[in-house]
Amino acid sequence: MKTKIMKTKIIDSSSIVKGNRTLTGIAVSEGVGLGNAVCVRAASLDYSGVTFSGGDAERLRLRAAIGEFEQRTAAMAAHIEKSVGQKEAEIITGQIAMLADPCMRAQMEKAIDSGKCCEAAVDSVCTAYADMFDGIGDELMCQRASDVRDLMSRLMSILLGVDNGDLSALPPGSVLVARDLTPSMTVGLDRKNIAAIVTETGGKTSHSAILSRALGIPAVLSVPGALDLINNGDEIIVDGCEGVVIISPDESNKRAYLERRQEYLAHKDSLNVYKNRATVDADGKRYHLYANIGSVTEAEAASVSGAEGIGLFRTEFLFMDSTTAPDEEKQLNAYSSVSRIMSGREVIIRTLDVGGDKDIEYLSMEREDNPFLGNRAIRYCLSHPEIFKIQLRALLRAGAREQNIRIMLPMVTCVDEIRATRELLAQCKQELSKEGKPYDENIALGIMVETPAAALTADLLADESDFFSIGTNDLTQYIMAVDRGNIQVEKLYSPLQPAVLRAIRSVIQAAKRAGIPVGMCGEAAADPLLIPLLMAWGLDEFSVSSISVTATRANISRWGNEAACGLEQKVMNCRQATDVATCLRSHAPN
Repeated sequence: MKTKIMKTKIIDSSSIVKGNRTLTGIAVSEGVGLGNAVCVRAASLDYSGVTFSGGDAERLRLRAAIGEFEQRTAAMAAHIEKSVGQKEAEIITGQIAMLADPCMRAQMEKAIDSGKCCEAAVDSVCTAYADMFDGIGDELMCQRASDVRDLMSRLMSILLGVDNGDLSALPPGSVLVARDLTPSMTVGLDRKNIAAIVTETGGKTSHSAILSRALGIPAVLSVPGALDLINNGDEIIVDGCEGVVIISPDESNKRAYLERRQEYLAHKDSLNVYKNRATVDADGKRYHLYANIGSVTEAEAASVSGAEGIGLFRTEFLFMDSTTAPDEEKQLNAYSSVSRIMSGREVIIRTLDVGGDKDIEYLSMEREDNPFLGNRAIRYCLSHPEIFKIQLRALLRAGAREQNIRIMLPMVTCVDEIRATRELLAQCKQELSKEGKPYDENIALGIMVETPAAALTADLLADESDFFSIGTNDLTQYIMAVDRGNIQVEKLYSPLQPAVLRAIRSVIQAAKRAGIPVGMCGEAAADPLLIPLLMAWGLDEFSVSSISVTATRANISRWGNEAACGLEQKVMNCRQATDVATCLRSHAPN
């Protein structure tokens, strides 16, 4: 029997002499926290002593445990929704949906039928799912893997009768140090007593990051060996702005960071005035400030944040959240919901972006030696019109009421792909007309510019498109020929590279000549260093994460045309990314 399943408990570490030691990780929730470490480590859930009691008995145990799991999870979700928010509560209710998947349950019962005890069945099936999600390599899928492991651990604790670790009575000024911050750990957590969070895993879009930001707690994630290097009770400084963790800081460091914390809090308060303002520069010129989302819930958060529209709705999440391809009605409901939430505001919906690092098992995609250069995104959709037309029909129908939906194609490389899509759209319109179903006859069709081919032929593509949106993440990766997940070449992965900057400028200029709007939905759109360059080149729309809306609006307001254009001229004379960064930082407003 396996014994690797782990459960949360508070532990003491052995003494390690550190003295002002600095660790680094990913800054995911801004602010500065200072307090004493509370190390949370998983305890073994050993089921090696559990014997198989027969198929019928084990299936009954499984169903009873699942029933209790669902009750506990629903109660957790209600607590999180009340104390944190609906979006965060849906993180944990998603575990109920996972466990309700008939495929997962069937696999567990099949494992029982093969002679495995209930615990072993849960372990084997959940581990297989988690390994599958981890193998994709995408951060979202890695988070799915984390969800499955949390589900597995909690279900195993019910089966074995193990109590959860209690984090409800932590003293004020506690710095949580854990491998991961799971949704279940936040139940009962008094945010007033938590100074900061440090984890060994997670990224900027992980649940740990989402929960930390929602709780308003400074957090640094992906700190290697944090639980080995930090003792229970150690005094800790956590800089959630810079991704720095200082163990046993001296008095000078403490004074400096206390001052930095006050400065951050004052800055955060100052941003509140930008929440519901128009997005204008120092000269009064208007810009569109949109949000990037992946679900209906995120659309609600975007609306609350002050976003003026949706610049990127990633529809592949609809497909990833299901064991079968979502039908037209399911897609229609999702797109229509976002359209209604953003009534009167533009909603740009990206068609299925699958392939590369986003593999969906039930689509039976052929394994490729180099999937990032393979049959992905618009290529896959056009080669599978039976799937693509369902999405196009749903988008057309969803746009009928508010008429605020715009369709955006990912990974376009040539005119042929746009024309082929327009032909399919025409077919869908004819079908819907015959069926008497309302649709948006004049729905706009645009493209993401995220390949060198698209950037180099932007003038040709602009003649075929109703709008552009620049996807800087993939554009940077492809222009620099860099695997952004490869640490050996990651320094080359930067939108500040002169080649990338020139490509962005060229795309914006091509859009302007063609008279079509151009936006940016990559991470660079929220980068305060890049904002004046994008303004100088004439970018119309900035699409950022919901949490970045007010800061981006504030940064745009600080620049006028003369200052932005003057800086642009200096930057474009730089020959290295480091020189670009130095130039931009030296001219950044205070």
